[in-house]
Amino acid sequence: MTATVSGPLVGREFDRIDGRAKVTGGAQYTAEVPLHGLAHAVLVGARVGSGAVRSIDTSAALAAGAVAVFTHENLPAVTTVPPVFPSAFGGPAPGQTFFPMQDNTIHYFGQPIAVVVADTFETAQHAAELVEADYDRNDAVVRLDDGRDAAYQPDRVFCDMVPARQSRGDFDAAAAAAVHTLDATYHFAANHHNPIECSATAAAWDGDTVTVYDATQGITATQQTVAAYLGISPANVHVVANYVGGGFGGKAMMWPHVTLAPIIARELGRPVKVVLNREQMFYGTGLREEQEQRITLVCNEDGILTGLRHHKLSVTSQFDDWAELSLEVAGKAYGIPNWDGQYRLVRGNTMTPTFMRGPGETSGMVALECAVDELADDIGADPVELRLRNHAAIDPDSGNPWSSDGYAECLRAATERFGWSERDRRVGARRDGHWLIGWGMGTAGYPVYLPGQPQRAHARLLADGMLVVQAGTQDFGTGVATTMAQVAGDAMGLPFHRVHVDIGDTRYPNIAAAVGSMGAGIISAAVHTACTDLLAQLISLAVGDPESPLRGRSPDEIEGIEGVLRVRTDPAVADEYAAVLGRNHLADLEAIGSWRPPAQDIPYGKISFGAQFAEVAVDPELGMVRVRRMVGAFAPGRVLNAKLARSQVLGGMNWGLSQALMEGTLCDPRDGRWANSSLLEYLLPVQADAPEVDISFVEVDDPVVNPLGVKGLGELGMVGAAAAILNAVRRATGQQIREIPLRIEHLL
Repeated sequence: MTATVSGPLVGREFDRIDGRAKVTGGAQYTAEVPLHGLAHAVLVGARVGSGAVRSIDTSAALAAGAVAVFTHENLPAVTTVPPVFPSAFGGPAPGQTFFPMQDNTIHYFGQPIAVVVADTFETAQHAAELVEADYDRNDAVVRLDDGRDAAYQPDRVFCDMVPARQSRGDFDAAAAAAVHTLDATYHFAANHHNPIECSATAAAWDGDTVTVYDATQGITATQQTVAAYLGISPANVHVVANYVGGGFGGKAMMWPHVTLAPIIARELGRPVKVVLNREQMFYGTGLREEQEQRITLVCNEDGILTGLRHHKLSVTSQFDDWAELSLEVAGKAYGIPNWDGQYRLVRGNTMTPTFMRGPGETSGMVALECAVDELADDIGADPVELRLRNHAAIDPDSGNPWSSDGYAECLRAATERFGWSERDRRVGARRDGHWLIGWGMGTAGYPVYLPGQPQRAHARLLADGMLVVQAGTQDFGTGVATTMAQVAGDAMGLPFHRVHVDIGDTRYPNIAAAVGSMGAGIISAAVHTACTDLLAQLISLAVGDPESPLRGRSPDEIEGIEGVLRVRTDPAVADEYAAVLGRNHLADLEAIGSWRPPAQDIPYGKISFGAQFAEVAVDPELGMVRVRRMVGAFAPGRVLNAKLARSQVLGGMNWGLSQALMEGTLCDPRDGRWANSSLLEYLLPVQADAPEVDISFVEVDDPVVNPLGVKGLGELGMVGAAAAILNAVRRATGQQIREIPLRIEHLL
């Protein structure tokens, strides 16, 4: 039973609406959806990184109980292969412009070459192990060094949306006139997605319509993508996502298994489910690419940064020019007048890289922030003061003001909570027994993205005063249903327990995919719009009702509070919602709110800022690093739910620890396989690694981005965390850090 809560709801610390279902096992995830007559499909991946399938033998699999085996020889061709396009902007959103089993070519290790289908998962899994393939093999290019000599610069990267070469001012002239220069190259290992829930899709046809159950960050994106591949109308694709066990970007785009399920279900005339296993997650949902970033920073005698050259080299796939946007926030965080940014690529035998939490910012800002810290030491400046001195007061590209800022306030709040003023600038000066203690910091920044199409929600007030809110979005652990109820309750003037939320179904009004930290902003805006429109309808009914105490009043005089319409200046003149509906013989009243985001060319820069600090302990004999505590202050605009916001940031900061010290995928150059494709060998932090974390928010008013001023927080908490840790390690040990993640062997 949820307790009655009065007063404003937005900003309060409500527990998740779905929390009880998740902790008691009542939440039904995609892999658990029961479907009558379900067949289980298991993917078979290529065992070479480059080449072609010469022959494939499925006889043993069929003899072992498989009801069907699909290969390039019998899988129906897809109607079209749409371009890679971020699902936030509408339309299909495949993760890569390649769909497997359309021919016998092998582009990467683990690429699906067969799908084995059986009545039980165990039978399908066993039969899949019996599929035999012979290959023509080519040398695989997976590492940067394998293809460095063939690196190229495309015209554009990131779904063909961003120029590969960008600049402002004259960097060469700034470098020639500089008093101080810092030149450093940072190498980042590839990273792979490992949410708790592996990706899964199930599909069931009813005539010409297919229902797709998908673990996705965008049910509308799944709908559009499946429709495009199958050559059918999106109206004939119904997508459901009841619960999603973590997304983080790996479920933002649609990977081959999402479409294979409905293709095979149509062929067999029965429902089909595909669930990736943990190893297949390394070959089936994209990755954060291996990359190298060269930073050249120059400044004058006062420590004012006058130039930045930021060049990135990274591995992409054989078919897409993809690079995560590592240069964008790094090129704007400081008011540097002369900037030269370039992306260069190496074509590799991998999947197309994809979004991973803070895509680009978590790598680009690590490189920049480590370089800024080194420069601060070189010129004898305090790292905090140097950043404050150089913070961009306006968008340095456009010259427009920020829609909101808050960076200076974040930096001051975090330094005070961390105790930065007590730091000792000398390398290795602090000790705790044999442990070397280091303090470090990093700037957090993440763009405020806006979708290109209207965002919609449905609000329905029932005769008993209950409000039902519906939107075609999904919750992958962020608590969106809870914040929707808070926003709806405030907009409609109802207590939290009188709001019911429905999500996870494309039959509800469309919302863009929750990627790029857009979810909270766009969903809250749509819900707010729907509920304010509905309240206006209700007020209009009341003032026109001869039996209402509000008869003849101006609608502007009236507010909704706790299920009652009342005159603001005379609250005793009031009418209950249920009474208004009852006198008008209405079982309900409804509205579909449509919020159109601001145009992309609005005259404001849009970034959320924050600041992070870390204390580490380093064992100088063993090279072990332990993060003891972290402090972060963030300015994400309006905070919808302080408890959920803190959880988001807590997860992001711990992921920053993982980025700095643990996560890296290693490649076997002999065949292009990922050598540590399991949770036994792909290192992730556990509870024992998690430090004490202090989080605070600086709320800044932002009237530009959406009606509630919500800028988003999901990625921001990770950006800056790794840099703070690495800078702390450098302060403790005096060793330059150029490899990420930092390993024990780098310190010995």
